[in-house]
Amino acid sequence: QVQLVESGGGLVQPGGTLRLSCAASQFTLDHGSIGWFRQAPGKEREGVSCLSSSDGSTYYAKNVKGRFTISTDSAKNTVYLQMNSLKPEDAAIYYCAWTSIIQTTGWGLGEIDPGDFETWGRGTQVTVSS
Repeated sequence: QVQLVESGGGLVQPGGTLRLSCAASQFTLDHGSIGWFRQAPGKEREGVSCLSSSDGSTYYAKNVKGRFTISTDSAKNTVYLQMNSLKPEDAAIYYCAWTSIIQTTGWGLGEIDPGDFETWGRGTQVTVSS
């Protein structure tokens, strides 16, 4: 069964850092694209970042660009989200997801639509608070 499992969430102070991991099983991340999304209470799920396996291009939402970095480790079949300079508004459940799509015009504008993604993990909680 295709599966994505997130880990690495937790409590961090504003300005702190956290690295999320997403391990894939029963399929490899060397095709399609892998992305990170988040959902805060009472808000819609929003795209944070994604990476296309076709050419390694990375895409970021405008509110995290310059602070977050997505990367993959093909040997571990794992994708990471390094989050720096965290803000209270970054607090949410973070999900990773996979799609067979390799690029959209929206991604280049920082608009990463959750509807483009097919396979989802269960999420990991990130809390940013002093």
